[in-house]
Amino acid sequence: METAVSVPVIGILDGMVIEERVAPRTRNKLVSGLLIGAVVPFAVLTVMRLVGYDGNAYTIAALALTPYAGIATLVLAGLAMGLRRWWTGAVALVLTFTIAALVLPRTFENEQKALGGKHVRVLASNMLGGQADPAMLVGYVKEHQVDVLSLTEMTPEAVTGLERAGLFQVLPFQVLHPAEWASGSGLVSKYPLTPLKLSGKSDRKQPSASVDLGDGVRIEVVAVHPAAPMWDRHAWVDEAKDLPYADAEHDIRILAGDFNATFDHSLFRELLTRGYVDAADQLGRAFDGTWTNGVVPPVPIDHVLADKRAAIADFKVLETPGSDHDAVYAEIVLP
Repeated sequence: METAVSVPVIGILDGMVIEERVAPRTRNKLVSGLLIGAVVPFAVLTVMRLVGYDGNAYTIAALALTPYAGIATLVLAGLAMGLRRWWTGAVALVLTFTIAALVLPRTFENEQKALGGKHVRVLASNMLGGQADPAMLVGYVKEHQVDVLSLTEMTPEAVTGLERAGLFQVLPFQVLHPAEWASGSGLVSKYPLTPLKLSGKSDRKQPSASVDLGDGVRIEVVAVHPAAPMWDRHAWVDEAKDLPYADAEHDIRILAGDFNATFDHSLFRELLTRGYVDAADQLGRAFDGTWTNGVVPPVPIDHVLADKRAAIADFKVLETPGSDHDAVYAEIVLP
């Protein structure tokens, strides 16, 4: 009888021991799986950034957040190490250092050439379908003594609002192509403008002009606004490719506007190889966000690109009520 009673007791004890051993293993596997699952997307993003592949609309959006990904991988590394998932933590830490190596150089100011030419002050603003506060924009024009204003998402109603706010009294010369919601763009200047066609098939959406600064000095400016990649990736690529090169055969060229791209998009980095420097990057300000939809953190997709023969004296991001974009201002020194 003692043997008969002891067998189920042992069996029950065996079952309890097995349960105690299996449950921790299951939990350990679950934790490890969750950590690995969290690290993998950041690894894919980092590889895409390294090889220069922008991918589809979703990865293009994710790449804009690359600097924030560096913070996320650092947090994951600390969490993994704290839970003694050493390999997962090591991978997350490698990703952190890799992203840091890619983005931190933007915080350092580049030495500028000592040039004695004219200073050109450029302001670029995405008006969010004409909703930006016109009085604020005119105020910025006056405060910073702007020479050339690049406007995107400029509607006919926005032009009326800017006129009422006195813009064309300060900047009397204009090349304007207003349109409903996001397709309208234009250039407004203190100096005479001659319309050009530097942007291929997207010339009306991305108008360009020669600016006569006097004393025989001219520059060429493009109001930049390639399509948002979330809505039309192919148009984003094509319209960015429409933008001109800067070289010694032409006057100094400036591209200013909403590029819908950051330094972490290969498309934008390719534009820089066409003979331009980014004004914000030159002064260590390339982390300054210019756009947010209220959900994602601010990202710098508005830029002023100057011909690399020029120098950058100043750069600012200016809050613009009514728009989801802040305006960007740059002072450029000509050779």
